[in-house]
Order: sequence, then C-alpha cells, then structure tokens
Amino acid sequence: MEKSAEKKKLGLAFVRCFLRSYFVGAGFNTRGLQNIGFSFAMQPGLEAIYSDHAELVKARKRYVKHYNSHPFWAPLLVAVFLSVEVQIRDGRFPVQLLDKLKNTTSYTLSAIGDSVFAGSGLIFWALATVNLLLAGHHTQAMLLGVVLFSVLQIFKGFTFWSGINKGLGFLDELKRWDLINWGERLKFANAFLVLLIWFQLWPRPLNGLEWYCGTGALGVLGWMVATGKIAREIVAVFVVVIGVLTIYML
Repeated sequence: MEKSAEKKKLGLAFVRCFLRSYFVGAGFNTRGLQNIGFSFAMQPGLEAIYSDHAELVKARKRYVKHYNSHPFWAPLLVAVFLSVEVQIRDGRFPVQLLDKLKNTTSYTLSAIGDSVFAGSGLIFWALATVNLLLAGHHTQAMLLGVVLFSVLQIFKGFTFWSGINKGLGFLDELKRWDLINWGERLKFANAFLVLLIWFQLWPRPLNGLEWYCGTGALGVLGWMVATGKIAREIVAVFVVVIGVLTIYML
C-alpha cells in the first residue's frame, strides 16, 4: 500500500512538472538563462521524491545553476533529471556526475533542437503556410498549423513519458531517431517551398529566361552563404534592393 501511495504521489507530481515545463523560458535571465524556469518545473517532482527537507534543499540547489536548451526538449530534460534524482535518492547514481550529465545532455539536445526544430521544422511550417495562403487555401493553412501544433504536443508528452519511464536509456534510443539527418532532408523541402513561393509571386506572364537566371542566381548565393564566402546579411540586403528596383521598374 505504501509503495502504491508513493507511486501515485510521484505520478501526480510528475504531471505538474510536465505542465510547468511549458514555462521554462518564462524566467529567462542573462546569468543563468533558463535556470529559474527549469528549477520551477523540477520543484513538484523533487518535493515528491525527497521526504527529507535537507536532501530536498540540496536537490533544489542542483537546478538553480546555469541551464539552457531548446524549449521543445524541456519536457524530456525535466523527465530525465527527475528519473536521475530518483536514482540519486536510492543511491544508484553518483551525485558528483550530475552537473556533467546535465550540461552535456542539455547542450547536445539544444544543438539538435536549434537545427531540427528552429532551423528546419518551424521554417517548413512558415513556408508551407505562406504557400497555401498565396494559393488562396486559407482553411488548409489554418489546419496545417493546428495539425503541426498537435503533433508537437504529442511529441512533448511522449518524450516526457519516455524520460520518466526509461530515464537515461531513452537518450540512447533518441540517437537512433537520426534527427540531424532528418533536419537536413527537411531543409531540401524548405528550399523547394522557397522556389514555389517565388514562382507564385513572379510577375506574369512568366519569362523562362528570367526565371531560370533568377533561380540560378539564388542557388549561387545560397552556396556562397553555406560555404562562408559571403555574409547572409549582405545577400538579404541584395535581395531586398533587387525586389524594390523590380517593383519600381514595373
């Protein structure tokens, strides 16, 4: 009965941690970055794990240090470290290794999140929405946003559940998802969507020579930015100037 009551107590506390993980970025500061929001998200779980007040105070101090990662990974990271705290309480994980584990995990997932979510996924949603709106498909554009938002919530819920139940073992499973390469593939789709937007905005009637020269120039500029031969800011200014001159000439 005691184990069942403790399991129920932990379960309710972990649900609160999951909900709080949505607010990890709310306490952003220049010193610890997301540490306030992260410790706030961990708090209910730590209170449920540690019945001894002295141990609870020590656990709290472990999460007010510097912390920063992509917000989409917040539920997973909260779950993984709650799982680790249970192991620390039971003497199955050396607390001396926690800081190294926390920094390595959060920074690695941050890099993946910036590349896959911010650098590919969110851009895909934005470009696809613009394409649908330009084509006059307003309802489909709204539905796309709703579907992707729902998928994101499912992703957060699933990774949190996996982090709680599988702990550090889920990180090994995460490697097999090959997210970095999927992000690269999505960037090719984004490039196609950019061309599609350009095609929809191109003045009619469509001149084949102008179109192929323009897309070729865009490809060369993209290659120069990717290889570091020119700054992306210069390309952005160049595109804006060309666009303004084109509108003025028309």
